[in-house]
Amino acid sequence: MQRSVPALAKNVFAGPYKLVRPLARPIISPPPCDVFINHRGIDTKRTIAGLLFHHLSMLRMRPFLDSKNMKPGDNLYDKIDTAIRGCKLGVAVFSPRYCESPFCLHELALLMESKKRVIPIFCDVKPSELRVMNSPNASYSQSELERYEKALQEAKYTVGLTFDCVKGDWSEFLQTASDAIFENLIELEGDQLDDIKSNTYYDLKDNNPKHL
Repeated sequence: MQRSVPALAKNVFAGPYKLVRPLARPIISPPPCDVFINHRGIDTKRTIAGLLFHHLSMLRMRPFLDSKNMKPGDNLYDKIDTAIRGCKLGVAVFSPRYCESPFCLHELALLMESKKRVIPIFCDVKPSELRVMNSPNASYSQSELERYEKALQEAKYTVGLTFDCVKGDWSEFLQTASDAIFENLIELEGDQLDDIKSNTYYDLKDNNPKHL
């Protein structure tokens, strides 16, 4: 007697078979960035900041640029603050409308408060022209004004690079900026190795004083 397909199927699923759930994909955290690029998007996203991001990426560095590293659904402050705290070096691209953005000022302040080394790039603007002021787009409390002014002053008195978008040589500037970033990263890596060696020495000294 020929058995029907539904009956066979019923017996098969009634047998000692178990449905196996597909393995969940592991959640992989993105690697920390080497260089956080702080910039005013409306001024430099398609020029200095964007070109620098691509240039550093081609050199196998890991830059962070909000328009390139963030996706829909990401929490703006969480993503950016995490990138800043995890980066090795900051690059602050100052432009004419930089100080109009509370986001730019917050990023700069967090870089300074996190004790990150920052390379300032003054693009079409002089350090003396950078001032924090209340505007229709942003109204700051006294504590915020003091926080942003302190970070801005610290950046102003840091040796950096200048560039004129109209008269400047783009290729030469990108090479100069990349060289400066690379040299600072190498120096920071050396400082970290020295700290590790120093801490290891004192740990050994505390634990095994007779062997040193």
